[in-house]
Amino acid sequence: MTGRANYPPHLFCVDATASRIELTMDASTGFASFQRHKYLNLETFRKNGQGVRTPVWFAADPASGVPQTFYVYSTADSGKAKRIRNRSGVRVAPCDARGNLRGDWIEARAEVVTGEAAQHGMRLLNKKYIPWKQLLDFFSSFSRHPRAVFAIRPA
Repeated sequence: MTGRANYPPHLFCVDATASRIELTMDASTGFASFQRHKYLNLETFRKNGQGVRTPVWFAADPASGVPQTFYVYSTADSGKAKRIRNRSGVRVAPCDARGNLRGDWIEARAEVVTGEAAQHGMRLLNKKYIPWKQLLDFFSSFSRHPRAVFAIRPA
């Protein structure tokens, strides 16, 4: 029972298969469960339907209250960017830096955003992850890989 003290008991009696246990939640709670977390586990799907999970930084919009949109960034040629362009359906769950789940999976839709929406997302990420995001931005300025910003909304 270690590690469960911070979570309501209803989160731990869900889908158990031979290879994994998954947490699920009532969809009505939406993105509210992410408010105190630094990372989200983004599960994108290959063309064959196989899920690929990646822990990522995210910023919520609005920053206070129940978030309606999450912003995530990556290189434009990354696997997750390609998978999102091919299939917008994703799942997200709060997690730690290593991808260990800290909450429930939520069905969502992701899209690549550009222009003002992308700039807004990057501003939110810069504000949340100061000074680490600025340090990574400095080093990425030497890279030839452009960045993509994703907006993630509940399905």
